[in-house]
Amino acid sequence: MAVELAEVVTGLPVAASLALAGGITNLREGRRRAALNEAMHELRRPLQVLSLSLPADLPPTAPAESSLQLATAALERLDREVNGRAPGEAVNKVSVNDLIEAGARRWSSAVTLRGGTLRVQYDDDLMLVSGDPFSLAQALDNLLSNAVEHGGSEVGIESHREVGWVRISVTDSGVHPAVEAQRPRSRGRGRRGHGLRVVARTATRHGGSFNLQRGPNGTEASLCLPLCRQEDGR
Repeated sequence: MAVELAEVVTGLPVAASLALAGGITNLREGRRRAALNEAMHELRRPLQVLSLSLPADLPPTAPAESSLQLATAALERLDREVNGRAPGEAVNKVSVNDLIEAGARRWSSAVTLRGGTLRVQYDDDLMLVSGDPFSLAQALDNLLSNAVEHGGSEVGIESHREVGWVRISVTDSGVHPAVEAQRPRSRGRGRRGHGLRVVARTATRHGGSFNLQRGPNGTEASLCLPLCRQEDGR
């Protein structure tokens, strides 16, 4: 295509050549956007069918229901990105314990099916972070997905309160290739690094940080987030 374009614009004034090249670029972008919108339309239909297939009295915290909510939120975010609409993240107070419990419910079956065990541990006292509930849940899901897919049979989710912060950690009993994706030089197009980049961006947007460490006994991925001030009610 580059050679054909060069042949077409040979001998034309510079302004006309740039206009022609810009028109071809816009045409390609328009076709790409149309294709993405069609793909999103086709994704919405099975999500709607799955949603309508669930029992009406299913609680929103059920694994199938919460997973559908996350899928729908990701699809809407993609729609905004493709069509240039403003980000739609909501900012709420999110319970760290509820976040961990919901993630454990979504992934406990996957761990069991692989012959492993899922350990959950968190402080009994209330810990709240400020942010978008779906973004935080998606970040935790990415860490759990990596641990289940690439780690050992033992997977753990736990939280630790620090001064003004909470550290949410996902551990596994293996050393998996996803560790390499945290390094700046590992910016390939492979699927494996996308989830960790999502986690890192989510941590940054919420004023926190993301850390990934491996050792002889396994891998620990930690999402550190600032705690909300507890003046109201405590």
